Amino acid sequence: MSLSFVKENLEVNLVQPISLYNNENRKKSNKIVEMKHNEKNTKPEEGSYIHENVKNSTFGKFEVTVKNEIEGNEEPMQIQDDEMKCKEELEIKEEPIAFIGENYQCSQGDKAYSHNSTRVKHQRTHSGDKPYQCNQFDDGLSWNGTLINHQRAHTGEKPYQCCQCDKAFSHRHVLIDHQRTHTGEKPYQCIQCDKAFSTNSNLIIHQRKHSGEKPYQCRQCDKSFSQHSTLVNHHRIHTGEKQYQCSQCDKTFSRNSYRIIHQRKHTGEKPYQCNQCDKAFSTNSILIIHQRIHSGEKPYECSQCDKTFSQNSNLVNHLRTHTMEKPYHCSHCSKAFSQRHVLIDHQRTHTGEKPYQCTQCDKAFSTNSNLIIHQRKHTGEKSYQCNQCDKAFLRKCTLINHERTHTGEKPYQCIHCDKAFSQNSTLIQHQRTHIGEKPCQSIQPT
Repeated sequence: MSLSFVKENLEVNLVQPISLYNNENRKKSNKIVEMKHNEKNTKPEEGSYIHENVKNSTFGKFEVTVKNEIEGNEEPMQIQDDEMKCKEELEIKEEPIAFIGENYQCSQGDKAYSHNSTRVKHQRTHSGDKPYQCNQFDDGLSWNGTLINHQRAHTGEKPYQCCQCDKAFSHRHVLIDHQRTHTGEKPYQCIQCDKAFSTNSNLIIHQRKHSGEKPYQCRQCDKSFSQHSTLVNHHRIHTGEKQYQCSQCDKTFSRNSYRIIHQRKHTGEKPYQCNQCDKAFSTNSILIIHQRIHSGEKPYECSQCDKTFSQNSNLVNHLRTHTMEKPYHCSHCSKAFSQRHVLIDHQRTHTGEKPYQCTQCDKAFSTNSNLIIHQRKHTGEKSYQCNQCDKAFLRKCTLINHERTHTGEKPYQCIHCDKAFSQNSTLIQHQRTHIGEKPCQSIQPT
């Protein structure tokens, strides 16, 4: 039979045998329990009790074991459970528990430490002392352990190996963060929204979205950033630095991530696989955009109308239909365009370039969209189906024009009269009747 009692941070266990002979022995038990926890070498009364002191947690929980030994032929008096009230019988001192050896006090604060060496390291945060010098680095470091970790940046040593993949790391805390990519654990929760993160640093960066804090300021312009890495990348705009070289061509990049993505064009690598279809992608961002096709998610909303978009770039292009902004100017003529890719396609009308070649015939096209439409002539594919009749079309614009025959919509209005038309091409032909233009009339010889 055994009894246990916990009060404050002190745990007392009474273990077999708990037979007590008389009230005098019971008082002796109390005396042993009252002994201070740091009296590790205190000798108990001879032949009666054994006092053990065990530090078993960082919260100061101690175990005190009290044993009774039978002396001579004296018959023990058994104590029943209901007769022994631990809270009443045991006189536990209600004093704050200090760990054994916690007697090294910081001279500039209220912190105490169990080892003098730990106190010395702590006091360097006050004094600024950095006695550990790297032979390849100008500044000193306050801890020897920090110096060892720092030197791995020079040696490339990575002693911390992931047990689930072949990756290795120079710092233990980086390995711990990495392992969460396997377990999916996200212990760092944002208190302002429901998002959680695998690392505390990512949580801190995320919280700046709520606070609007941008602590990293560019010294050459007025821009500021929420992440130091973004500031470093931004600086390269001013310096023109492109230190990351493609290993298979002569292109260079300002960011290593750009170089890695570029090199996948050479290798054909597509490591990001959609879990709902068989498509794969070279970047995670393109995968995220693709998955919105399955989910129907359109998180980007126009502030001037009710339209929503799956990509931010599509929203930016759409907003120009409201502002009529056309920032992309052709260098060969006076035309301007709201989208960059439309400008690139237009410029091929000047150069005559047709980079998109049909694989089934000798025709080539200046735009990829025209090639796709042409290839449907070979396959017979008509992917644009009218939802009010059984007709299908090669092009989406043709379907839109056809649907107006059902709705009666005529969005193209003549500026000279009150007539309206369902197609822009019909409006253009009509307007020629006002100006007397006859483009199809043959020119008579003089």
